[in-house]
Amino acid sequence: MKNFQWSVAYVLGYLLCHVVAVYNPVREHSGQTFFDGWSYYGNVDNTTWGNVTFQDQANATSRGLTFVNSAGNAVIKVDNTTTISPAPIVNRDSIRLTSLDSYGLGSLFIIDAVHIPYGCSVWPSFWMYGMEDTWPLAGEIDIIEAINGMTNNQVALHTTPGCFQATNALQTGHTLETNCSKAQGCIVGESKPNSFGPGFAQAGGGVYALVMEPTGVSSWFWSRADIPDDIASATSSSTMDPSSWGTPSASYPSSACDFEQFFPPQNLVLLTTLCGHWAGVPSIYRSTCNTPTNSCINDNIFGNGSNYANAYWEIRYIRTYLNASLAAATTTSASTSPTADPATSDSAQPTKGPSNRTSSALQGVESPMFIGIVSSIIAMLFTSALAMTTW
Repeated sequence: MKNFQWSVAYVLGYLLCHVVAVYNPVREHSGQTFFDGWSYYGNVDNTTWGNVTFQDQANATSRGLTFVNSAGNAVIKVDNTTTISPAPIVNRDSIRLTSLDSYGLGSLFIIDAVHIPYGCSVWPSFWMYGMEDTWPLAGEIDIIEAINGMTNNQVALHTTPGCFQATNALQTGHTLETNCSKAQGCIVGESKPNSFGPGFAQAGGGVYALVMEPTGVSSWFWSRADIPDDIASATSSSTMDPSSWGTPSASYPSSACDFEQFFPPQNLVLLTTLCGHWAGVPSIYRSTCNTPTNSCINDNIFGNGSNYANAYWEIRYIRTYLNASLAAATTTSASTSPTADPATSDSAQPTKGPSNRTSSALQGVESPMFIGIVSSIIAMLFTSALAMTTW
């Protein structure tokens, strides 16, 4: 009986985060229009305090830090040509983009990248956060994030107290932390090879996907050779059905986190910072890089920048989708005036809280069809469990 009860709990945990839905396309960022629909930050890194100055769109374009290459892919890079002399405070130029759309529960995100920034001092991330309130009151989800010489990606959720990764989460990755309110968030490390660093680039890149539903958050990674056929052959108008993608790399069932409480609409962010409050922490830097003085700033930021030749994103597309069973409402506004975030932490892996408060809104309501299906299965399983108690 105990084994059956455990099996019921395990199956329920899977069902609560398993995606059974078709997603309709909302927006595609690709090719010559990739940079439409983004706000350039245009300020220093005042959230994770990396040694960068994020450029505005005019400077980024004129200096060749954001452009579309001959392959039709978007390139977002760190300055690797300016010579910086030693000084008490030094910043190298980089890019932070924030989407003008925000996305509620019932959304799917897919990014196809050929190259992700890597190298000592390099801290790239593709993530989302709620702009309705001061961080972390509106949540944060990290889809792609790693630093320095790491070779595997990490997915993480950040919330106020009360949200956890369930112990019965069905995933292929390995859980590093279950409490989402800790400074580093609730983290799952990718177990598949080539999810970050030189391996990702040498494999031709790959695809990351993340579903955000009231029933949970699931994230997948595929190296270039393993991308599912429905994604590999998709166009900007194709619908998506994640139920065919197999077990996710990271899974956060709603059995241990109320996603409607902790995650209002989220805005996408794509950036690369340098050093800062994770990559630049001396003990972490020494464990993930081997440089002459073991100093993140001295051994990397100073100099002619040639060491940042691999500190760039090359992206084929970013596509967003909405659960076909959800009703959506869209409004539009935009802001490009960042303000300092007082909530940043001096922890090993801090969050990258908000600095840009307004955006368009794109959010849905919970799917009664899916809840009905899950409820029916739950009732069936517990009826079976009660019957077994009489045997």
